[in-house]
Amino acid sequence: MSALLIGLTGGIASGKSTVSRLLVKHGALLVDADQVARDIVEQGQPALKEITSFFGQAVLHADGSLNRAALGAIVFSDKDKLATLESITHPAIRTRMLSTIERYKAEHPNTIIVADIPLLYETKQMHLYEAIVVVYVSREIQIERLVVRNNITLDDASSRVDIQMDIEQKRVLADYVIDNSGSLEQTEKQVIELIQRLVSV
Repeated sequence: MSALLIGLTGGIASGKSTVSRLLVKHGALLVDADQVARDIVEQGQPALKEITSFFGQAVLHADGSLNRAALGAIVFSDKDKLATLESITHPAIRTRMLSTIERYKAEHPNTIIVADIPLLYETKQMHLYEAIVVVYVSREIQIERLVVRNNITLDDASSRVDIQMDIEQKRVLADYVIDNSGSLEQTEKQVIELIQRLVSV
């Protein structure tokens, strides 16, 4: 088989990272949009200069690195500013991801390549992938997990969930769904079944 390119998405705090790790454990190669997003705003990168130019020095630490908490506090409460941030970061993220994907295809022609992209539907990237997998938990579980993970209030967690596309919509649009509401063992069983289905297509 030739390399199979899969888009992996879900909602905030749905457990995409857990599913990504399990896919890698069972033989897939991963291109992680969150990791790429961190890489493209390192000091010296063009995207960080653009962010600083728009949002000001307040989003930087004293050493000149990006203060994610300060930037997050600004954009998660203002959709227009979030859109501006995304207009800076998304093209840079996509370019670097596609470059990595092409390298993986050349080096590993008979494998599954998984692109973990939180905003895959929101950024209209569905056409780039041969199948879309959505990691699903209910909105209530998203909020519960986000409160614990980020140590934020229920209101803050609700706002962060609601700024994204509804998880139920993503579930309907998916080619495959991994329900991450249960135990790690239950999730891993679904991942193994998914890989078996993908390689048999």
